[in-house]
Amino acid sequence: MTTLAFLLGVLFMATGVALSIALHEVGHLVPAKRFGVRVTQYMVGFGPTLWSRKGGETEYGVKAIPLGGYIRMIGMFPPRPGDEPGKVRVSSTGRFTQLVDEARAASLEEVRAGDDDRVFYKLSVPRKVVIMLGGPTMNLLIGVVLLTILVTVHGVSTPQPGAVVASVSQCVVPVTQVEAAVSCEGQPPTPALAAGIRPGDRIVSIGGEVVDETTDVGILIRPRVGQPVDVVLRRDGRELTVTATPIRNVVPVVDDEGLPVTDSDGTPQTVEAGFLGVRSTAPVEFEPQPLTVVPGLIWNGVSQTAQALVRVPERMVGVWEAAFGDAEREVDSPMSVVGVGRVAGDAGAGKYDAFVGESAGDKFWFLLSLLAGLNFMLFVFNLIPLLPLDGGHVAGALWEGLKRQIARLLGRPDPGYVDVAKALPVAYSVSMVLLGASLLLIYADVVKPVNLGG
Repeated sequence: MTTLAFLLGVLFMATGVALSIALHEVGHLVPAKRFGVRVTQYMVGFGPTLWSRKGGETEYGVKAIPLGGYIRMIGMFPPRPGDEPGKVRVSSTGRFTQLVDEARAASLEEVRAGDDDRVFYKLSVPRKVVIMLGGPTMNLLIGVVLLTILVTVHGVSTPQPGAVVASVSQCVVPVTQVEAAVSCEGQPPTPALAAGIRPGDRIVSIGGEVVDETTDVGILIRPRVGQPVDVVLRRDGRELTVTATPIRNVVPVVDDEGLPVTDSDGTPQTVEAGFLGVRSTAPVEFEPQPLTVVPGLIWNGVSQTAQALVRVPERMVGVWEAAFGDAEREVDSPMSVVGVGRVAGDAGAGKYDAFVGESAGDKFWFLLSLLAGLNFMLFVFNLIPLLPLDGGHVAGALWEGLKRQIARLLGRPDPGYVDVAKALPVAYSVSMVLLGASLLLIYADVVKPVNLGG
């Protein structure tokens, strides 16, 4: 059942990602056709074509590598000054120049008689911008719709009194040795594991005293070294009592709010005290919200996504160290589509029941929130003003419009179309960086996946 649940979670996310990619390309396709540009291909994925069908003048299909998609418009790049319409001179003055000319030729080779006014480069600046922003805007709309449903139907998580077991340690390891420990070999099992406490259990009381906050767990366990204590749990809607015997261990000193106390140099203070072996979090309930709160949540989601995206280059260092060293992946580490799929599978299999919930409905809402966040990321990412991203084409169109406005104000001749093809060396470089980053993330998501706390 766990394996089936894992596969269902992965399938749900894979389907959601595929639909997000497909709708992103629809966001480009519809305005392009509306403005008269001839679109020869609409493809979801890259690499070998798995299936395609011709519909009018456009070939619609699915390719083998589901890591993106594209539409192919004729005349993406203008001919060089002096070239006859639809023709390109051969150049071999350099590798980059040759690549530019080849791309320009590929852009114009499908231009047929009568297509002169159906090429992309001849569109007005506003129409170019609308077409190129159509894809990211579609991702934004998907994120907005999903977030609106989540907030108004399922609700926003609100912390409640009490404590829920987020994770159970497998063996007793002093806090000073946690980073160096690589296995539980030769170490005794934790009292929580021996007592049968599980992630997702709600701790009702310890030793007859009610647990109102997560900090109560440590307060009630630490003085009871070697003393059997009854722990009342709520699991699957019913209460049960287990007996655990806290063991003496080196644990961090915490303040009244449960935060670690450190010395002046930042070193965590430690003390010998009773140890149970659980990490607890506050239970949450989901409260539906009115539509009026949605705009603020959307703004927070987009702005936080943008801030996270800015930090990605810095965070990739940590990904490298985790993938090829002993470091752990951070909870907010960047992930590839493989990583997102793995998190979805783990959620479906119940790994994150402590904060997601145990019911199929709870897991569905979590996966929906994951998909909404992914679409916000696709929206922000594609706005980066570098080719081959949509934002690079938007930047080229805006530069073209600015040059024409300046020429008009100065009484100079129309400078013509901006030759975006000249930026292709940058596009190739960016593509190589993105490919390298993607491969690193995929590898890290396989050998050292992100653990959200299960």
